[in-house]
Amino acid sequence: MGGLPFEERTITRASPWKISKKDSLITCCAEDLIVHKAFANRDLDWLDLRGVLRRQGQKLNVDLIFKELRPLLELKEAPEIEDRLRKMMENEKLEN
Repeated sequence: MGGLPFEERTITRASPWKISKKDSLITCCAEDLIVHKAFANRDLDWLDLRGVLRRQGQKLNVDLIFKELRPLLELKEAPEIEDRLRKMMENEKLEN
């Protein structure tokens, strides 16, 4: 039930994550989680982001992350968040 187009796309990219033989949860993809966390821009989110970047590494679609994040940051008038995320990715050797 996303209100923004990004939220709708997040839902379409979501997939089940098995927690047991018979149970699963629907979760967003790592790229969308990064966008959500960066947009929220809380200290705890940045700690979480470092963990996601380390776990997902080169599997991440960095282009998708910034394609989705930029319009949200324009609405929020917070372009410095993109700079902070890019720097974090550089430190984790993920920037392309």
